[in-house]
Amino acid sequence: MTLYFVLLKWLHIIGACVLLGTGAGIAFFMLMAHRTKDARFIAQTASVVVIADWVFTASAVLLQPITGILLALEAGWPLTSTWILSSIGLYVFVGVFWLPVVWIQLRMRNLARTAAATGANLPPAYHRLFRIWFACGFPAFFAVLSIIGLMIAKPA
Repeated sequence: MTLYFVLLKWLHIIGACVLLGTGAGIAFFMLMAHRTKDARFIAQTASVVVIADWVFTASAVLLQPITGILLALEAGWPLTSTWILSSIGLYVFVGVFWLPVVWIQLRMRNLARTAAATGANLPPAYHRLFRIWFACGFPAFFAVLSIIGLMIAKPA
């Protein structure tokens, strides 16, 4: 094993950990903030969540396909392997859920900020967006777990 291969593998595994960990952490903190029904607290939490999503998730989203392709080429795994194509398909599937979730988080943050500034209750639009955000998390989370399973097992 070359140092290059080990470095690629390390970067790819760290990227997967960041995606899974940041996603789970964001979901936990947003859910806990939502449960308080405190617009000010929700706005503050959502502000931090949006930053975390851009700093950690977005950078890992960019890093994963690059390190994955380089790692596969270095290891001699055909990019047309079923497990690689399945991983790529699931990755795109996760992206289909993640991109709207980022917009939803921004919108929920803004609605919570407005409610906090005016002393109003969270509007129905916030609650509707929260339900969509919450529902989008499950398929994306299980798809990420499936990708990690494929990376470990590399089934034929």
